[in-house]
Amino acid sequence: MLNYVHTNTALTFLTTGGISRAPVKHLPSSARQSQIRRRLAERPGVTVAALAREFGVSGMTVRRDLANLEARSEVRRTHGGAVLAERMILEFDYRERREANRAAKRAIAAAARRLVRPGQTLILDNGTTTLELAALLRDGRDLTVITPSLAVASELQHAPGVEVVLLGGVIRRGSPDLTGPVTERSLELFSADLAFQGADGIGLDGSLYNSDLRLAQVDRLIRRVARACCILADHTKIGRTALARSGNLSDAGTFITDAGAPPAALRRFARLGLKVVVARA
Repeated sequence: MLNYVHTNTALTFLTTGGISRAPVKHLPSSARQSQIRRRLAERPGVTVAALAREFGVSGMTVRRDLANLEARSEVRRTHGGAVLAERMILEFDYRERREANRAAKRAIAAAARRLVRPGQTLILDNGTTTLELAALLRDGRDLTVITPSLAVASELQHAPGVEVVLLGGVIRRGSPDLTGPVTERSLELFSADLAFQGADGIGLDGSLYNSDLRLAQVDRLIRRVARACCILADHTKIGRTALARSGNLSDAGTFITDAGAPPAALRRFARLGLKVVVARA
């Protein structure tokens, strides 16, 4: 199961030598290790000597902390210090993207949840808004959820009324998403009642954009195997473009966004023949 690590940093202050920190002392080992993870989210690496000074402990204590973190694959020790393990870098990056406009994403997800009926087969793509929807589906009844997202599968793996089908594929670097030919071939095995998709950008003409060519192809295939599709995107995606165009809002039956969306753009989208829903927190 994926774990998402909180990235709020400790208090900092400016000195003539740059950013420094108030000393943090007398912390239990678990809290100290959490602080070390946060330090490594902000900088390329840390040294044993600097951490010992900051926490007011011995170098041996810091080395034990780093050994424990390395045993959990959270850091990689170097000569005299440590760097963040690649797994943790992914988690910090994904956590930041998930937290962006989260209130709007949750409102959109709540509106999308009302479209789901017991007994349906759904496809949820790898967007952070569809992940919010996954959290609301944990009380679903007799649902089947097909997904290329490790995060969505993790969210639903213990939901008693939901059967989860995780598509195969290559894990995309920097994100818990599966892509590539195996993902595409796997999708062709299925049929779904309803698909929920996000977008990295939505042009004012309704064009759907994705920052990754491989994900754009997966999105096209999802719409092909689902009888209906709903696009979930907060207002910050409207008027933005990205690397790959994956289709148009007119390919979907419903578009759900939040109250920050520009009314002129929503009127333009409605003329494409789809239902536009504005979710309010």
